[in-house]
Amino acid sequence: MDNLQRFATQIRNQQLFVLLVTGLTIIAGWWIGDEVLHIDPILLLALLFALAIGLSLIFAISGARYLSQPLRIVAQAVIHVAPDSANVPGPDVKSARLGAELVTNLVGHIYQLASVVEDVSGSGKKRELSADFVANNLPLPLMVLDKDQNILFANQNMLQYLKRSIDETVGQNVYSVLDLSFRSNQTFDKWLAEVKTGKAVATNYWDQVKLNLPGAKTSPQFDLAAYYNQNNPDGFETILTLFDHTIQYAQDDQALSFVALAVHELRTPVTLLRGYIEVFEEELGPTLDPQLADFMHKMDASAHQLTTFVNNILNVARIENDQLVLKLHKEEWGDIVRAAVADMSVRSNVEGIKLTADIANGLPPVGVDRVSIYEVICNLIDNAIKYSGDSKEIVIKTYVGADGLVETTVQDFGVGIATSVMPNLFEKFYRSHHNRDQIGGTGLGLFLCKTLVSAHGGNIWVKSKEGQGSIFGFTVKPYAQLAEEEKNGDNTDIVRGAHGWIKNHSLYRG
Repeated sequence: MDNLQRFATQIRNQQLFVLLVTGLTIIAGWWIGDEVLHIDPILLLALLFALAIGLSLIFAISGARYLSQPLRIVAQAVIHVAPDSANVPGPDVKSARLGAELVTNLVGHIYQLASVVEDVSGSGKKRELSADFVANNLPLPLMVLDKDQNILFANQNMLQYLKRSIDETVGQNVYSVLDLSFRSNQTFDKWLAEVKTGKAVATNYWDQVKLNLPGAKTSPQFDLAAYYNQNNPDGFETILTLFDHTIQYAQDDQALSFVALAVHELRTPVTLLRGYIEVFEEELGPTLDPQLADFMHKMDASAHQLTTFVNNILNVARIENDQLVLKLHKEEWGDIVRAAVADMSVRSNVEGIKLTADIANGLPPVGVDRVSIYEVICNLIDNAIKYSGDSKEIVIKTYVGADGLVETTVQDFGVGIATSVMPNLFEKFYRSHHNRDQIGGTGLGLFLCKTLVSAHGGNIWVKSKEGQGSIFGFTVKPYAQLAEEEKNGDNTDIVRGAHGWIKNHSLYRG
């Protein structure tokens, strides 16, 4: 790259020199013609114009030959090593007057590559060139699998990353070598099973994947890219490439863990605060004048808001550490929605906003973790309150959708969301630059909602238009639709992790 920069600098200096010489020549011609020879101005202008054209032609012809010399030398080197070349001699790299270092370097690489290709072609080892020369020199861990997910090849970077020898890796099943943790339930093996049934070629990408190494103090974290090619003639069906981000992701985890530790200390005093406020409201509420009663309601709303903040931080920390366990029970969905609306009314009333719940009749029982799904509803309502603007109404609806799932929407009529913000809305710590200075928040509420809804086997979505408000909706499964294999005998509970995995289920064991 330094050689290339020097080459660009030489070209720039050359062009600057040509422009300066041309300009100075025309200025000098004007001065001599006007001050010394006293030529008529019109005639002088015509002469200078002709001089400019002449200089331009001279510099263009000589400059083109001078500037193209490096390219001609490189081209001659390529033709010289080409298999169909007819005794074309190699270039004289010492004759390069411009970019000599760059030209020498490039010609050397051309000769080196030609030598490697010649050696491989002569020994009939074209496949070894692909595997050994390209893959082993790739500065990323790479692994090739066959149709049975057995490891056919692992480059040196992959072996070093796994801390395994080639004998401990090649020939083994990938699931016995890679013990991976994904952030969503769309794991590698699920994706591979899907593409095997319906696609000839496919690619996918996962971010922040964790590799669990036996005996290691820390787990490497990386982004994973997969390429699938069905019925590959060489048997190379799947290629995995790792992009290590251990330091970056570890810093994020440490920051979140520190915040979670600090926030955990708030839990006890906040619980005490809410308890005292409830006692004061029950005992003193009827005796307080309107102003003091209003103060009490605002204290209660703030305590609720602080509780939501604490719970969000702690739950996100548990999710990141795979420690949040969900127990899906058979529940009446209408009761959960009414409880969440009633609790959030404490805050909405302080803001002068009315919560309206429209709960359809005949809703089927759902399979949910009551505590976590309650937090989803509260977070969506809390989000709607923040962004209601001058609007004074929020509508919560729940009904059975066309797909048989129980769907719930939270609609506000406030500021809305910009189109550019929508793709990042459910990312951790993301907050819109349009209003983050005016509206408080951590950027964790919607991330937590998406994670918990996905863990329940549902989907979450949003529709919005700036100035007209937003509708957030999500689905949960009726209990009857939960897969039979997820039920544990007579136990009516279904236990999952926050990423949607069933408890004690290890994807990459055995």
